[in-house]
Amino acid sequence: MGKEKVHINIVVIGHVDSEKSTTTGHLIYKLGGIDKRVIERFEKEAAEMNKRSFKYAWVLDKLKAERERGITIDIALLKFETTKYYCTVIDAPGHRDFIKNMITGTSQADCAVLIIDSTTGGFEAGISKDGQTREHALLAFTLGVKQMICCCNKMDATTPKYSKARYDEIVKEVSSYLKKVGYNPEKIPFVPISGFEGDNMIERSTNLDWYKGPTLLEALDQINEPKRPSDKPLRLPLQDVYKIGGIGTVPVGRVETGILKPGMVVTFGPSGLTTEVKSVECTMRLFPRLFLVTMSVSMLRTLLSRISSEDSLLLTQKMIQQRRQPTSPPKSSS
Repeated sequence: MGKEKVHINIVVIGHVDSEKSTTTGHLIYKLGGIDKRVIERFEKEAAEMNKRSFKYAWVLDKLKAERERGITIDIALLKFETTKYYCTVIDAPGHRDFIKNMITGTSQADCAVLIIDSTTGGFEAGISKDGQTREHALLAFTLGVKQMICCCNKMDATTPKYSKARYDEIVKEVSSYLKKVGYNPEKIPFVPISGFEGDNMIERSTNLDWYKGPTLLEALDQINEPKRPSDKPLRLPLQDVYKIGGIGTVPVGRVETGILKPGMVVTFGPSGLTTEVKSVECTMRLFPRLFLVTMSVSMLRTLLSRISSEDSLLLTQKMIQQRRQPTSPPKSSS
């Protein structure tokens, strides 16, 4: 049996209307993550709303308001595999009204894919003082996402189509800004693509034969494997706490350092309340062998969006030495 692929989280960011959801949905479709009949159904439904070009975006944009307005509002998570990695992709909203949701998604990521609108006016709006291309890049770096891939999207809509001059102009200006933010532009691939047409996403496009760098899929495989500080004490910042009927209290968060597994006794800060972890689940499959110990449904189930780094904001770890009755689970606070 081959070695299990490393899991990474990828966030897709960029200015509103840069076709982030379309690009992500099309990539997942090309990699076999979405059935052709589903895309055909989305195309039919989108055509009825006079939004035929949104068929791939609807893979991720499932809310009624998102489809009616043609923008992403909340983050969406889907999975796909590359040759090297098992990936969870986080589609972040580009509209500035939903920047809080973008921050939530980006804080979970190991690498950011910055989607840039290459059309006349589109790029200028994104890179302007109030543009989301600038803001998202800055926020990604501030939130600790040190690896980035830039996609010059909508190359099929430049003037002329698939313009190398336009690509070079964008690379020069964006590189200058990313350097000011703190990134090293020399280590960032700039991939010219068409998210809707599929150019340069999986295979090289003859429309972009002047480009000699990696395709989007190849660039994803070139991401450096993230180091997980699993040898550190457990720290797990809580994102939310749910009360689910028949299950109980369900804290949700991402393990930042250490390891979380069933049978551990954990302490919540700052209250100091202690309880036993009965089971651990992930939103997207992720490393099931770590959690076969006890999958019993009991009063505490901990769901994680990522498992290989573990520990939480003031969740301190104690390995259970002897079986003892856990205290009541923590109550959710507003």
